[in-house]
Formats: sequence, C-alpha cells, structure tokens
Amino acid sequence: WKDDIKIDQEAVQAYVGGEFPSNGGAHSGRDWGPFDIQKEVIDLCPTDCMKMEGNTLKIDNKECTRCMHCINVMPRALHIGDDRGASILAGAKAPILDGAQMGSLLVPFIKVEEPYDEIKEVIESIWDWWMEEGKNRERLGELMKRQGFQRLLEATGIDPVPQHVKEPRSNPYIFWKEDEVPGGWDRDINEYRKHHQR
Repeated sequence: WKDDIKIDQEAVQAYVGGEFPSNGGAHSGRDWGPFDIQKEVIDLCPTDCMKMEGNTLKIDNKECTRCMHCINVMPRALHIGDDRGASILAGAKAPILDGAQMGSLLVPFIKVEEPYDEIKEVIESIWDWWMEEGKNRERLGELMKRQGFQRLLEATGIDPVPQHVKEPRSNPYIFWKEDEVPGGWDRDINEYRKHHQR
C-alpha cells in the first residue's frame, strides 16, 4: 500500500488494556506478561516513526518503510491503506554454496490494474537489458551481481530511492558519475583541502 496506515484508536487502547492478545494470539503458549506497546511495537519500529501522545498512537507515515511489524502485532488496531499495489523484486537465486537468497527490491510500489502497462514496462526493460548484457546461461541475479544494481536501475529507468538500501553502508548500489561531480574526477586536492580542513 502507498497511503497512510489506518488506525483504530479504540482497538489500540484495547491492546494496551489487555482485552486483545498481541500478534493475534500467536504467542499465547506462555505468560509473557502484560502487553507493552512501547517495548513491543514503538521501540521495534525500524524507522522510529511511531509514538504515543497520551492515549493516542501517532504514525509519521512519510518515514514508514511498510515493514508491517506494527500491523502484525496489533492486527485489529492497524490496517494497511486503500491505495494498494505490488512491489517488484528481482534477482532471487538459490546457489548451492551460498544458499537461497531473496531478490533485491527494484520497485517499492507499483499499481496492479489492467492492462498492467506499468508492470509490463519494467519487465520488458529488464528483458532488454538481460538479452543485451547477459552471458550464455546467466540468470538475472547473476547479471545483477556481475554488473551491479545501479546498472539495473539505469536500464529500467527507475530512480534510486531509500528502499533500495538493505542496510546502511553494506550495499552501496548508487555511485556518482564523473559528469555529476563538480570538477569531475580530476580535481586539485590542495584546492579541495582549502575548503575541507581536517
């Protein structure tokens, strides 16, 4: 979904008050103590986009990455929005030595409506890139690993977004090109250091 998470504030209070079991009752085989919304939901939000103001749960939807943790913990109180679509992942593979690997997120949100032209455009651009650059018997995931995720973004015409980053500093998919850097690659290091002292 693309729009805001729907919140039923009365149901939130029912969870806080212990009327509804968290996680849909999935962890009911043991006494975990009373439900703590701060510890079990808000503190576990990967982007810290949630907070309680008095008895009201607030979500900064601009910061939400749609991980669905909060929805899974409080399914009666939180629901996905109405602007629904799909995400497109590419390059999943199951090599014998490395084990199964999930695909990389290519399109965080795309509408799924007939005649599906937006989806077809993405798939056809991937096909074109793979047919042009792929080696004999090479799968898409292997081509992505060999040439890099940035080349896939360029081939599909998709702009880089924060959702493309799996975790900070571990998969630098986006690199500067020489024409995007003021002065290009050939810069005077002494001139640079005048403005950037250690």
